[in-house]
Amino acid sequence: MMISFLAVYLLSPVAKKFLYAVGIVGLDLHKKNRPKISSGGGIIVAFGILTGLFLYIGLETFLGQNNFGVEEFLAVTSSILIVTFVGFLDDLNVKSRPTKTKEGKDIRVGIPQKIKPLLTLFAAIPLIVVNAGQTTITIPFVGQTNVGLLYPFLLVPIGMVGATNMINMLGGFNGSEAGMAIIYTSALGIYAFLSQSSAFPILFITLASLLGFIKYNWHPAKILPGDSLTYLLGSVVATSVIVGNIELAGVVILFPFFIEGLLKARKKFDATSLGKLRSDGKLDPPYGNKIYSWTHLWMNLGRFSEQQITILLIVCQLLFSVLGLLLLWTKII
Repeated sequence: MMISFLAVYLLSPVAKKFLYAVGIVGLDLHKKNRPKISSGGGIIVAFGILTGLFLYIGLETFLGQNNFGVEEFLAVTSSILIVTFVGFLDDLNVKSRPTKTKEGKDIRVGIPQKIKPLLTLFAAIPLIVVNAGQTTITIPFVGQTNVGLLYPFLLVPIGMVGATNMINMLGGFNGSEAGMAIIYTSALGIYAFLSQSSAFPILFITLASLLGFIKYNWHPAKILPGDSLTYLLGSVVATSVIVGNIELAGVVILFPFFIEGLLKARKKFDATSLGKLRSDGKLDPPYGNKIYSWTHLWMNLGRFSEQQITILLIVCQLLFSVLGLLLLWTKII
């Protein structure tokens, strides 16, 4: 974990300058002058995660342990690399396609939204090939159920595509993506460790990498995460719950993102989570009293700044994580 933290913490300032120099930038839309700053920070976090994972499997092999199979390890790293590559392609493409929303917000878009699920689907192939996970899963209020071939050929692809694209829906505020991820990777990691699941190294190594990144992404951000981070985080969640057989924990702890998906579906996934910047630095809801995101809810409840919205999102994720852990350990679900 320490290696992952240091790798990201020390690499971020260097990578920030490089990304800016080659034009991989994004607009910090909740600032008055909308400055261009380095984007694609997910690549840095991915480097930390992969460094930590390779070191972990190397030490495990050297010590003669086999808590985390080599085949599963290669499948996990392959899936993470594929999804991060897709996200980074989006970050590369985003700089050249400015557009206008109906609300007048100047944003930038990358790979068309309809294509992204198809691209992330390929990340499920390594997990299917090694037959990761178990076909017996726990269904709330039903119990353990053997779903047979439906697990590798249907549930694994749905889990990968769903997690990557769902986590990508909620963000756009300095520190929100990394901040929320620190909470849910901690909660999932704790659950995996206590339940002796093989997923805990993936989650704790990801947590360490995020802790190294958050300093540079916190308000005012010096580097933006980009889709390379949100997609990366989705792949980490999907691979860890699949290889660790903690699907129920993943669903419960990440429930805020399921709610976000339902809210975005009300507008056919054509709504932004961003707010309208006021002269006093506070944010107005972009769709009036219509709520298509958690962020719209906060903006309708009060006049909050970008940093305050980020904190509210993190607190919301914390509450769901604590509640989820309590429900899981008391066997209520």
